[in-house]
Amino acid sequence: MVRTREGGLSTGERRVARALLADYPTAGLETVRLLAERAGVSGPTVLRFVSRLGFESYPAFQRRLLDELGERERSPLQAYTSSHSGEPRDTGGADLPGTAARVLSEAVRTTLEGLPAFELGEAVRLLSEPEHRIVSWGGRFSRLQSHYLVLHLMQIRGRAVALPDTPVERADLLSEAGRKDVFVVFDFRRYEAWSLKAAEEVSRREAKVVLVTDRWLSPISAVADVVLPVHVDSVSAYDSQVPVTAVCEVLVAGVMDSLEGLAEGRMRRFEEASRTFGLL
Repeated sequence: MVRTREGGLSTGERRVARALLADYPTAGLETVRLLAERAGVSGPTVLRFVSRLGFESYPAFQRRLLDELGERERSPLQAYTSSHSGEPRDTGGADLPGTAARVLSEAVRTTLEGLPAFELGEAVRLLSEPEHRIVSWGGRFSRLQSHYLVLHLMQIRGRAVALPDTPVERADLLSEAGRKDVFVVFDFRRYEAWSLKAAEEVSRREAKVVLVTDRWLSPISAVADVVLPVHVDSVSAYDSQVPVTAVCEVLVAGVMDSLEGLAEGRMRRFEEASRTFGLL
């Protein structure tokens, strides 16, 4: 909500937005006075910022943050038990495909329509710079999406790699992190501590961080250069990765459009190498 409305904020209100996102959601759970001090603005500016977001009062804004905190930490088991209360699960029978079509298509639509234009453009720009090395990693399930993105980038621009699994290989790759690297991190609720630590460290080394996360925002958002929020509504107790895949495909399309002839040339070389080495 903050990121999509940031363009319409005053200078002071943007300072409040940056202070909130830099320590989200903790900063918003402080008093008006403390949040104002963080942002270097007055108390009334904080209240105007909250009003711009559509809240009638600061306590209403904080109640929303507290609700988000509960949702951020929800596990699949908690989601299952809270929605079924111990009763046998009714999957909807023959209507399950129809329910999935409605829920998943809405999640994809809401995600893509809600992507902040500047953030998406910046992500495409960073991924399109030929001199940039692209490194991607994800979590329990989202690692699949990180590999999916990398496999496409390998073909259309090269210099893209998924973070290896073994500690030695990871240390080897991360030890070289620097300003010509772009790290695309996928981090979703029940956010992983190692991922935050790694993102903080590569950011400290002046690498760029593109974060793909859920709408509750991974703690990595505090150090990310670009944040792409995803609606992960699902028909099961597990957050859906379908909208995440859609965001990956948008990024791939954006990079291909940006690179134009360079992408075509790379794809031709990739196809030729595949045939030459019998990899097709």
